[in-house]
Amino acid sequence: MQRFLTTFICLCFLSQAHTQADTPTLRVITYNIWNGFDWGKDTARHQQFLDWANFQKPDIFALQELCGYTQEKLAKDAKTWGHDHAIILKEEGYPVGLTSKWPIELVKKQRDGMWHGMLHARVAGIDVFVVHLSPADWKTRKREAQIITQQIEAIANDKYLVLGDFNAFSPMDDDINQTKKSLLARYKTGDAKNKKYQNLRHDYWDYTAMSTFFAAGLLDVSMPFLEPAERFSYPAPALANIWQTESEIKRNRQRIDYILASPRLAKSCVYSRVLNGPETSQLSDHYPVVADFVRP
Repeated sequence: MQRFLTTFICLCFLSQAHTQADTPTLRVITYNIWNGFDWGKDTARHQQFLDWANFQKPDIFALQELCGYTQEKLAKDAKTWGHDHAIILKEEGYPVGLTSKWPIELVKKQRDGMWHGMLHARVAGIDVFVVHLSPADWKTRKREAQIITQQIEAIANDKYLVLGDFNAFSPMDDDINQTKKSLLARYKTGDAKNKKYQNLRHDYWDYTAMSTFFAAGLLDVSMPFLEPAERFSYPAPALANIWQTESEIKRNRQRIDYILASPRLAKSCVYSRVLNGPETSQLSDHYPVVADFVRP
């Protein structure tokens, strides 16, 4: 009887895996590529990234810190991972961008009121908001989150994504953040040196930006798939001995990159991860986040 049950369970698992494998999915990735590979000078890291992206086969790819990029350069990169469509927010500073295998309809390039700016586009019937929030100030991040959620409320579409480098902590990670005493002390030291901008609120983790998105109904699609030890997207070992030592990098792990989805899209998410393994450890100071959705 036990052998029968074991066989039955295995067959059910294989059947489910086969069904999921046969289901058409849409792969979304967001990645902060760290100063555009040193403004284009780090050609070795750039080529490694191109090879990695081509292997991942994203359908929609959101990018941050496209430093030194032009519209033409982003379009050229996008071709290497099979995308014929690309759009960049701006060509100076720290741009965000979006590439896709499907046509991209530009809705808005938002720079007013934003630290780095936000790109709103429509791809395959999905409203996509690519963001890179303030790295230095919780009040600015809160304002940016309010600007973005107000724009979401104005669209007549129940399929939308907000993704990118939020530079913000999630209340869902408070269980981990409470253990990060040295990281909290690091932020306190930074805030003490800069009275104009403050990352912490009342000397503690600030959750207002992410809470603004959650209050608007957006869902963090990675959370159901991540074990606590996997919940970090920054810093990667590529930063070793630049801003932090190897031991500090391990102690200071934090999750600040996200893929947020509308309730309708979140229900169709079948896989999501922060790809924080060795294959991406030297590509950027951030790790990419990936999510697969049943194709709408």
